[in-house]
Amino acid sequence: MHNIVPPLNALRVFEAVARLRSFSKAADELHVSQSAVSRQISLLESYLDVQFFHRDRAGIRLTELGQQYFDGVQPAFNQIIEATRGLTEKLEDEPLRIRVYSTFAARWLMHRLPKLQKAHPDLRIRIMTAVAPVDFASERVDGSIQLGKGDWEGLRCDFLFGDELRPVCKPRLVSGMPFGRKPEDVLKYPLIHSHYRKQDWQDWFASAGIEYSIEKEPFMLPSSLLAYQAAQDGLGIAIAQTRMVEQELRSGTLIYFCEHTFARDLGYYLVSQPNSPFEPKIARFRDWLMEEIG
Repeated sequence: MHNIVPPLNALRVFEAVARLRSFSKAADELHVSQSAVSRQISLLESYLDVQFFHRDRAGIRLTELGQQYFDGVQPAFNQIIEATRGLTEKLEDEPLRIRVYSTFAARWLMHRLPKLQKAHPDLRIRIMTAVAPVDFASERVDGSIQLGKGDWEGLRCDFLFGDELRPVCKPRLVSGMPFGRKPEDVLKYPLIHSHYRKQDWQDWFASAGIEYSIEKEPFMLPSSLLAYQAAQDGLGIAIAQTRMVEQELRSGTLIYFCEHTFARDLGYYLVSQPNSPFEPKIARFRDWLMEEIG
């Protein structure tokens, strides 16, 4: 016979029984019943047509062939144990690679990372930024924070928060205007646009029942990050994702122009692979995110 591979579960049970010289101790170690251990040993003996154990009132002892077989297979199990331990230690030492949008990183995540380091000092995070959807098959990424509807097929998608839009500006820009400003009042000021969020102003106006056509030559900036900075510098009004300007609103460097808010049917999600070897680390990062958001 060539390339004989016995039932691996039965082989694992055999190794435990032979090493411990006890069916009951093997059952305890493997977290199964003693009868299950007996069935696996019988299966292996029948498969190889060999008797591995003598059974008597004193207990069990290996037959000559049983001892010979045990001496041959145990080093292989030890190698598997050592290889697994080495892999586990390597995974534990690897940083968790998280991919996010640059605006999300700068405006929401980065200033919170010291809290993560304090709560989990052994959890190293490597942040990468990109706009395109993550491709776990071709990228060295363990998790990604993405905007969408949470319907990425075959992936775990944990909702973080929604995509909520509201105009923001520097306080001095509207110092001469009374409170109770209306959505249409934003048209009296320069509007700041973001290249990757071109539709935001149009969607917000539509939700307020206002007809709006983007300017022929709009004040367009490459990212929301720069759009928010331009608003802080008093260059006009930016349409902001409310979660991205929380610090500026608290400090007073930005204010909401008016009360009207538009919530899209989109949200930010932590996207990861269900069977990732880094799942324990991802779970810790996920739990921390939820605590911060909650």
